[in-house]
Amino acid sequence: MRERESYWEIIWENIDYDILAQDEKLDRDRLDELVELMVDTVCSNRELIRVAGGDYPAEVVKSRLLKIGSSHIAYVLERMRETTTYVLYIKKYLLAALYHAPLTLDRS
Repeated sequence: MRERESYWEIIWENIDYDILAQDEKLDRDRLDELVELMVDTVCSNRELIRVAGGDYPAEVVKSRLLKIGSSHIAYVLERMRETTTYVLYIKKYLLAALYHAPLTLDRS
């Protein structure tokens, strides 16, 4: 349990949660969902984690998620708000969006 709490704190700091949570344009419930998903993923005991149909070493996925900052979170939340497509597996979709956010944000 302590590991989970430690990662929760790291992720909150990395994404400047307190600042993001004050932004009225961002959906606070969705923000909390992203944080929960990130913590669940970095605390996973699996050797491989499936992201966007591909299996990646868990350490690679964890490393990428732990590098996500507030601009990545804001980007993912903005794209989610603009998406009109029905998403069947929302957690898988969100994990893929988070995992790829550092690459797609730089290209947008």
